[in-house]
Amino acid sequence: MTNSLPPDEQVRQVLQRFQDAYARRDPTQLIPFLELLADEALEVIGTNGIQPGKGEWYLGKTAAKELFLGDWQSWGDLRLDVPNARIRVNGKTAWLSASGTVNMTIAAEQNYDDYLALIKRYIDSENASAKEKLLYILRGGSNTLYELQRGERFTWPLRFTAVLTLQGTDWLFQYMQFSFPTMYFPDARVLE
Repeated sequence: MTNSLPPDEQVRQVLQRFQDAYARRDPTQLIPFLELLADEALEVIGTNGIQPGKGEWYLGKTAAKELFLGDWQSWGDLRLDVPNARIRVNGKTAWLSASGTVNMTIAAEQNYDDYLALIKRYIDSENASAKEKLLYILRGGSNTLYELQRGERFTWPLRFTAVLTLQGTDWLFQYMQFSFPTMYFPDARVLE
């Protein structure tokens, strides 16, 4: 059956299916979810992606499964503004941008415990000077205390951008990126 909607609305339907899967967060539905994605030419950049093929910069559908499962199991609730997503179509290529939020509730005691566990691992594993380790710990500790005094409910604004290609009769994600806006210095930095 051919979809009679205009191409931009067909793409919006795919984005809605993407959002619905993130709302359900059901790992048993990963295989049907992957049908929204292009083949191994797919590229997915998570919020912690820094270099292609490393960390949260996934090359290919097989590699990207790790991000989706991780998001559904431990990330917050992703809510994209699907009705107001900006979608442009040119032939068999579409690109979109959507705002959204990620919501999590993190109990203060759990957050303190998690940060202390991170410190223990950091002290033992990082090849850094004592001064660098101490500065890292102080920065993270003050940030943890600052954020938790604002409450245990976290709502972070998010940007989602993507490119889809028409393959046969289906629009499939070829590229996507999740990003958080930053007002201060970015967390990642290259030191020379």
